[in-house]
Amino acid sequence: MTVEGARPTSPFRSLNVTEIDDDALADAYNLGLDLEKAGDIEGAEREYRKVLALDPSDPAGVGIRLAALGRVPTPEKMPDAYVATLFDQHADVFDDILVEQLGYCVPLLLREKIRQLGLGPFESLLDLGCGTGLTGVAFADCADQLTGVDLSEKIVEHAFDREVYDDLYVGEAVAFLQEFEEDDGTVPSYSFIAATDVFPYLGDAGAMVSGAAARLNPNGYFAFSTESLTASGEAGPSFVVGAKKRFAHRLDYLEQLLRTHGFKTLVADPITVRLEDGEPVPGHLVIAQLSAAA
Repeated sequence: MTVEGARPTSPFRSLNVTEIDDDALADAYNLGLDLEKAGDIEGAEREYRKVLALDPSDPAGVGIRLAALGRVPTPEKMPDAYVATLFDQHADVFDDILVEQLGYCVPLLLREKIRQLGLGPFESLLDLGCGTGLTGVAFADCADQLTGVDLSEKIVEHAFDREVYDDLYVGEAVAFLQEFEEDDGTVPSYSFIAATDVFPYLGDAGAMVSGAAARLNPNGYFAFSTESLTASGEAGPSFVVGAKKRFAHRLDYLEQLLRTHGFKTLVADPITVRLEDGEPVPGHLVIAQLSAAA
């Protein structure tokens, strides 16, 4: 087993070398939270914009908060710095929060659906947004070669400890699909690409779907989970930032993307993705197959 990319010089990690006033940033962020909770949206917006001015890479994710408040247009994705910071901070308790407290079991749902469809074993599986390796564990008996990638270096360390991956990389999922190549210049492709709990961190899913299509072997499979946005007419948005600061997608938008990039949807099952404040979060489990001619 090897771990690659977990170094500051990795092309899939960016360094912010600008001097940042951390105290001023924390003060503005905390005041913005207090004002938002108090219902002073204009005051919260003012403070959140101060945070962005101090650090445009937005590790605090205030751009997502502004979008949820309707104060800025819906972004195409969450800031990489925010996602990496979020998961680095929660790496040591990630499984307890996600599985025990939020009831997350999407990797197991996906593994069972693959069994029901009679698919696998797979020669090679790429686990995008692998986290601590829950999907890797679920598919350890169903893939000859397991590769994982995640933005959070601390999360990847936990995935490494599970000893189920052959290769692990620190990097952003779409950038990995578009840019990664082996040291000898070869561009690897995969029989199966999984992206469990990745789409809630993406708005515009076009680059993810096209990247998956480019990396899959002919007739390969792409599986992912989403949080659902109920269609509200043809003019409705394809994705929004929800109240919990995660992206929700329209299923018809995703199915159209899949068709555009040569996929046939095999499964688009409604599921409960997780619990929030004790309430089920609706979503979909999607499995699509790439046409050999794509």
